[in-house]
Amino acid sequence: MAKAAFARGADVIYAAAGGSGLGVLQAAADEGKFSIGVDANQNYIQPGSVLTSMLKQVDVAVATAFTDGTTGTWTSGFNIMGLENGGVGWALDENNADLITDEMKATIADLTAKIISGEIVVHNYFDDNACPAAM
Repeated sequence: MAKAAFARGADVIYAAAGGSGLGVLQAAADEGKFSIGVDANQNYIQPGSVLTSMLKQVDVAVATAFTDGTTGTWTSGFNIMGLENGGVGWALDENNADLITDEMKATIADLTAKIISGEIVVHNYFDDNACPAAM
């Protein structure tokens, strides 16, 4: 599917499938295009072809749960992990450093700050059980 998307003109494919998305990373490398890894840092899998990886900082979630448990503030239910509490992020390392310009870094920092401040609102599916892209 990734090769077909590249053939139709895609330049970057977000491999939103964790380890199951490795074929996307391979297809991007084969086609001289870019992919974006997901869940953990996958930049090393196809250096120079993985633009970045979107990170789920599970270690932060676990540390938060343990801290809350030891301080008596833990509660059951959903705990939303986002930019503000370090629950998500993006990977920059020696495998993609040459792909990311200072301008891109500045844009990411600006958008991150705007999301954290609430100036940019990221839709939460659980608010209305709807995906805005499908609306």
